Amino acid sequence: MSRVLIFAGTTEGRELSEFLVRQRELHDVCAATEYGGSLLPEGTFRRVHAGRLNAEEMKELILAVNAELVVDATHPYAVEVSKNIRAAAGEAETEYLRLLRSSQREAAESQDLISVASVEEACEFLKTTTGNILATTGSKELAKYTVIPEYQTRVFARVLSLPEVVAGCAELGFTGKQLICMQGPFSEELNTAMLRQYDAKWLVTKEAGKSGGFEEKLRAARAAGASVVLIERPTEEEGLSLAEVEQLLIDRLSLHPKKTIAIVGIGMGPEEGMTVEAREVCRKADLLIGAERMLQDVKDWGIPTFTSYRPQEIADYVHAHPEYASVALLQSGDVGFYSGAKRLIEVFSEEEVRLYPGISSVVAFCAKLQTPWEDVCLASLHGRSQNILAKIRHHRKVFTLIGKGEGVRALCQKLCEYGFGSVTLSVGENLGYPDERIITGSAEELQDEKFADLCVVLIQNDAAAPKTVHGLPDEAFLRGKAPMTKSEVRAISISKLQLNADSVVYDVGAGTGSVSIEAALQAEDGVVYAIEKKEEAVELLRENKRRFAVDHLQIIEGLAPEAMRELPAPTHVFVGGSSGNLKEILQLVLEKNPEARIVINCIALETVSEALDCLKTLPLKDAEIVSVSTARSKEVGRYHMMMGQNPVYVISCTGGSV
Repeated sequence: MSRVLIFAGTTEGRELSEFLVRQRELHDVCAATEYGGSLLPEGTFRRVHAGRLNAEEMKELILAVNAELVVDATHPYAVEVSKNIRAAAGEAETEYLRLLRSSQREAAESQDLISVASVEEACEFLKTTTGNILATTGSKELAKYTVIPEYQTRVFARVLSLPEVVAGCAELGFTGKQLICMQGPFSEELNTAMLRQYDAKWLVTKEAGKSGGFEEKLRAARAAGASVVLIERPTEEEGLSLAEVEQLLIDRLSLHPKKTIAIVGIGMGPEEGMTVEAREVCRKADLLIGAERMLQDVKDWGIPTFTSYRPQEIADYVHAHPEYASVALLQSGDVGFYSGAKRLIEVFSEEEVRLYPGISSVVAFCAKLQTPWEDVCLASLHGRSQNILAKIRHHRKVFTLIGKGEGVRALCQKLCEYGFGSVTLSVGENLGYPDERIITGSAEELQDEKFADLCVVLIQNDAAAPKTVHGLPDEAFLRGKAPMTKSEVRAISISKLQLNADSVVYDVGAGTGSVSIEAALQAEDGVVYAIEKKEEAVELLRENKRRFAVDHLQIIEGLAPEAMRELPAPTHVFVGGSSGNLKEILQLVLEKNPEARIVINCIALETVSEALDCLKTLPLKDAEIVSVSTARSKEVGRYHMMMGQNPVYVISCTGGSV
């Protein structure tokens, strides 16, 4: 049984019907013309009735479909039709609901125009003017324009492209170029082109609201230098908006609608930087959501907005407002480049989500600098911590987003601190906006410069060096008197750790930091905690950290395991010195991460015994013990003598029960 009958003479009526189809709710739709009916094809959940009806015929239709609710979604200027629908619903004792097209009258208040009560009054006014006229009030009203002197050359009529419409216009004398047969909607650009093509000095339009393209007409008239003659709406009606009607039906029919969520990349921010597709998606949305800056250029579109960039807050708001079926979530730049799109997809997993790419900041900025971006290493320091120094060390070009203006200065100061003061930075400030600024200089030159909060940076390091896997020579480190894991043993120990790029590493008893440094060079996107109790060794750690520019190496001064308690859980642990606390250290590691990968280096046999006891009593598996004995050559006169090194036991294992 159909519970709803829609008299659909407008876009809103068709949208309401499509809404019910999406909800799989059977309903009836009445269209005044065959053409109107063709816009709403029949289907499993929609029955279509085409043809003009008088009040009695409307009543018969209401009774025939046994509707519980009649929705009048006819045009706001179809006063007589609405009167008949209301009367028919009353006689059929069926609830009547008026769906109002939202007014955009306020959009015209900033523009000079002539307001009149009817097409007749508009034509009387136009009789006193000169210049061509573009009439967009429909073919039914066209006969009224014939009172205008020389109307057959002055008036250009835009009407539907139907044979009967064309024939009727021809009888009135509108033929050839005076007749523009097209089906809307019409964009601002198309309206502007028409006004200019026909050298129109006057545009006659009704206040047709958002779906009728009213704002597009006003902007086009302004761009083409044409004056607007506005036919005011006949009466102030009472009723509900499309969103309100949909919400009423959701409640009345116990519907559980799914929403269409568009995650839209808007480029650098201003509307001019949006793709045509992105702009169209946003203009058709029921609700726009984004950060305050992103909404600035769309606030005059007449679309409801909600200011937020937090995914869960956005999801909560959308789910609390079921009247918004189509929602556009604005993301700066591109949805695939350090965007919140990934998290938004997660929180809207039950909805229909579509992504619309935008122009990313790296593409836009490199174009302004006239440099290709296919060889650029991409990074972001906007709201995240990233090992930018490692990327700069190994890549000739690095692009990064910067969250705040102070972030540029902090980056320059860090580069200078670690010996990269001569690298070149190009800073893009407020890209795409009127106050855009691009400045280029070395890190040393820019470290005291002030920048706005909205910045991107392209860093060029012509001295970039390829990455060393591991096995650095001992001479590469500052050593002092602190103990150091020698190169050969270090290479084996690091390989047994099986590090990843984003590993979180503990180096317990770090000494000079040779293992910490090599681990940091491998785990560029992770973090390494060098834990050391001796003051002299800690100072060497600091110097080696600067020497190798491993900013993500954190030095923790103190005795393990106490010094480890507040640290994040490790993924990998190297124990080079335990001060007799090996079991306590491993217990804390496994408490933090039961699946941690562990490598222990032992020289003293007592430490080997302690390690073997841990392998037996703690939840550890995949244990492997390697005895490493090496010898290095030493020149003695004309000869090379091999000098034996202390043997080292490399014990590796993984957390977990056997």
